[in-house]
Amino acid sequence: MLVLVAPGQGAQTPGFLTPWLELPGAADRIAAWSDAIGLDLAHYGTKADADEIRDTAVAQPLLVAAGLLSAAALDAGAPGVVAGHSVGEFTAAAFAGVLDDTAALRLVRTRGLAMAEAAAITATGMSALLGGDPEVTIPHLEKLGLTPANVNGAGQIVAAGTLEQLAALEADKPEGVRRVVALKVAGAFHTHHMAPAVAKLEEAAKQLSPAAPTTRYVSNRDGQVVTDGAEVVARLVGQVANPVRWDLCMETFKELGATALVEVCPGGTLTGLAKRALPGVATVALKTPDDLDAARALVAEHAAA
Repeated sequence: MLVLVAPGQGAQTPGFLTPWLELPGAADRIAAWSDAIGLDLAHYGTKADADEIRDTAVAQPLLVAAGLLSAAALDAGAPGVVAGHSVGEFTAAAFAGVLDDTAALRLVRTRGLAMAEAAAITATGMSALLGGDPEVTIPHLEKLGLTPANVNGAGQIVAAGTLEQLAALEADKPEGVRRVVALKVAGAFHTHHMAPAVAKLEEAAKQLSPAAPTTRYVSNRDGQVVTDGAEVVARLVGQVANPVRWDLCMETFKELGATALVEVCPGGTLTGLAKRALPGVATVALKTPDDLDAARALVAEHAAA
């Protein structure tokens, strides 16, 4: 059974969209999406530097567009399960047919702008903790005033909070944590710091007419399969200020009988977690179009099952 997943913010790198735009029809599709959301996706995906694409208002629609573009090139048909990490949930909602591509991009453009505004109120950020026991790490983070914003499984938790709180974490790591790595994001996402963005996203979501998912959609709020389109959108809105439980998503993949996992562009992060948490599940990350053949072979082998 094939799982198709989409990465979240921080996966972007300068120029990562360049080779994808060489595929037939890709540049036209990106141009149409750019016009629809008022953002030059081709420029940011090919020419912008790391600081420019770190901007939340840019990074989020860029990541969703890249995921949709690479999935269209893959042409995986109907996977058994779809899911996304953080903003990748918008990509997954389009995979599942809850929103069409343009609606997903317009909503995520609103999300990125609203979260950028919220992030500007206080200097905040996020850091990944490598190693350690969640039962030890999470209470330690809370003691420092930090939020375990991403519980990713495979020994990884992402802490979020003010820059002062993150500096305190660097100086006082939880027992068993090997490293604390600052992430390429511009705010404390999935925490109470993002509460101002929720109201704006709620207003934008009122304009949508979501459809029921056409394949199993796993929510990163709690790892549950969501079968109602309106509920999927409600969760997309609420997840702005709530922790991502990717560990629970991977548990659900396992329970549903996942045998293969493909991560759309810019892939790598979620396949890395899956290799550690889902032994025996074959994985392919779409980093460039050169990865499409391997992904198509995996799809052909596992989609039939």
